Amino acid sequence: MKFVLDSNVAIKWVLNEPDSALAMKVRDGFVNLAHDLVAPDVFPVEIAHALSRAERKGILIPPQGTLALTGILQTLPDLHDSLLLLPRAFEISSQQRIGVYDCLYLALAEREKVPLITADARLLKTPGFPMIELATF
Repeated sequence: MKFVLDSNVAIKWVLNEPDSALAMKVRDGFVNLAHDLVAPDVFPVEIAHALSRAERKGILIPPQGTLALTGILQTLPDLHDSLLLLPRAFEISSQQRIGVYDCLYLALAEREKVPLITADARLLKTPGFPMIELATF
């Protein structure tokens, strides 16, 4: 099976957060070819942003952030061109009043006809899109 992977799930691979064990299960299934993962091509930038923020907050010390980023970059989902997703993402954003970055993931899930795995409680409330809450994966 194929899933769209939200960056908020992948960041749990390297940060000790609620549901990190479930996020590792998603990653391990991908590594072991049990399922495919896809994401918009902004995914690595969002990961880097989250790791940078974790360093600034003192959750990680600088060498840890670099190592964490390298690790995630070695396990990237198949990345899809955000420019092709952007018109639909913008439309979803306007209709649902949620951020365009999140809507790139929704647009990809819609286009690929596969569920989005996310840990974002607010995003999970968006009607009409196939989603799986990480906590139930």
